[in-house]
Amino acid sequence: MFALSKIFWIVINPVNIFVFFLLLGTFLLFTRYQRSGRRMLAGTVSVFVVLGFVPLGFWLTANLEDRFPVNPPIPEDIAGIVTLGGTINQYITVARGQPALTQGGERLTEFVHLARRFPNARLVFTGGSGALIDTTVKEADAARVFFDQMGLADREIIYENRARNTYENALFAKELVGDDARARRWVLITSAAHMPRSMGSFKQAGWNIMAYPVDYVTDGRGGFELQFRPIRGLASLNTSMREWIGLIVYRILGRTPVIVPSPESLSDN
Repeated sequence: MFALSKIFWIVINPVNIFVFFLLLGTFLLFTRYQRSGRRMLAGTVSVFVVLGFVPLGFWLTANLEDRFPVNPPIPEDIAGIVTLGGTINQYITVARGQPALTQGGERLTEFVHLARRFPNARLVFTGGSGALIDTTVKEADAARVFFDQMGLADREIIYENRARNTYENALFAKELVGDDARARRWVLITSAAHMPRSMGSFKQAGWNIMAYPVDYVTDGRGGFELQFRPIRGLASLNTSMREWIGLIVYRILGRTPVIVPSPESLSDN
């Protein structure tokens, strides 16, 4: 299933689809289907231009980022803090000997912040390898380097290194935590746009957990800024579509209780 999901995303990835039609249209120009090639290129470029002006990807992202409140009040008696991987390059970290954060590094920096704020809370990092081929180097190994350098070397951190996706994050981390996952309140840290799918997965897995979203890419004001940024527009569409498609697939597979989780929809789960 994991390998299939990777291949599926490669096929339906908006950026890949755009490049495919661009290459196909160019190829057709050198065949007897020149008219079809010109139409395909014109359509592809038109979509590219529209996405440069219309922030469709940011609207879709904002809808996800605003599902859970930012900086929510955290009870003093929380059981622990869980943060998801996906924000550190384990291969570069191991090769260079220093943490190589990627987009979404706030998942790790806010984890450090909350770890210091709640010195008695249990700490969990969950992240293995999302690669299809070389899975020997785990993200948890790279995260350990980062947390040690950030002053958490003396804290007991549970490193879950088998998870390859959000669904497995919830399941495998729960195996390590035990009954505490359901019996007491936990805090979940991940990117704001990824939080709905993450909260749905953790709730479905039986966690008693609250959301602490980070790594925002929208300001929450819902304003429309007229600028021509086609590359940025296509990239934002790519990111948002990954989450929306993931939400639909997770609901079909029964990994979340609703299609787009929110505090209200998860209150009874």
